Amino acid sequence: MPRDEFKTERLKTPSEAADVKSKFREYAEAIILALILALFIRTFVVQAFKIPSPSMVPTLLVGDHILVNKFLFGFHIPFADGKIMAIRNPEPGDVIVFKYPRDRKLDFIKRCIAVGGDEVEIIDGHAWVNGQEYKLTSLEDHKKEFEYYYDQDLKMLLCDQREGAGIRHEVPEGKIFVMGDNRDNSNDSRFWGFVDLADVKGKAIVIYWSWDKIKKWPRFSRIGDGIN
Repeated sequence: MPRDEFKTERLKTPSEAADVKSKFREYAEAIILALILALFIRTFVVQAFKIPSPSMVPTLLVGDHILVNKFLFGFHIPFADGKIMAIRNPEPGDVIVFKYPRDRKLDFIKRCIAVGGDEVEIIDGHAWVNGQEYKLTSLEDHKKEFEYYYDQDLKMLLCDQREGAGIRHEVPEGKIFVMGDNRDNSNDSRFWGFVDLADVKGKAIVIYWSWDKIKKWPRFSRIGDGIN
C-alpha cells in the first residue's frame, strides 16, 4: 500500500517570530509616518488642484493640474477668525485659491486685483483700480477653447453686469477683490463681492500636469510652467 506522505514545517523559534513582528511594525510605522507627512504637507505646505473651467484663460486652461503654496498666506485657526504664521497677505496680481463665499465647500481660483483700501471700478467689463486700468493678456490664442466651455447663463449675467456707466467698489480692510483673467466667462467679485483674507487657501505656483480634453492629449509644453 502506498505510504501517506506528510509535509512538515519547522516551527519558528521565539527569536525568529520576534523578527517577523519587528519587521511588520517597522513597515507599519513607515506607512503611518508617510501618511502623516503627506497630510501635513497637504494641509500646511502645498496642495494640488485641477482647473475645471475656462475662467482663468489664458493663464490657466481647463485640464491644468496645479500646485498651490499654502504656507505663504499662513494657516487658518480652527473655530476662530484669522490666520497664524503668515509671511504676507495676497497682493494684486497673485493667482489664488479660496473658499467660494456663496458655498464654502467649493474652492475657486481667481486673480487678486485689489486689496483693502483700494477702489475698483468696472466699466464695460474692464477693471480700473485706483484710477488705472488693470490690463490682461490677450485671449485670442485660446478663443476656440474657452468658447467650447462657454456658460450661457453666465453670459447673460455678464451682459447685465455691463449695463450702466460703471460699478464702483471700495474694498474693505481684511478683504480682497478677485476676477478671472477670462472676464467674459468668469463668476467673480463683480457678482458676489469680496473674499475674506481668512478664506484664502494659497497662491498658485506651478502647473505640474495638463490634459487637453478637446484634443484628448497632454499639453506637454505647459508642464512645469510657473503661474504668474
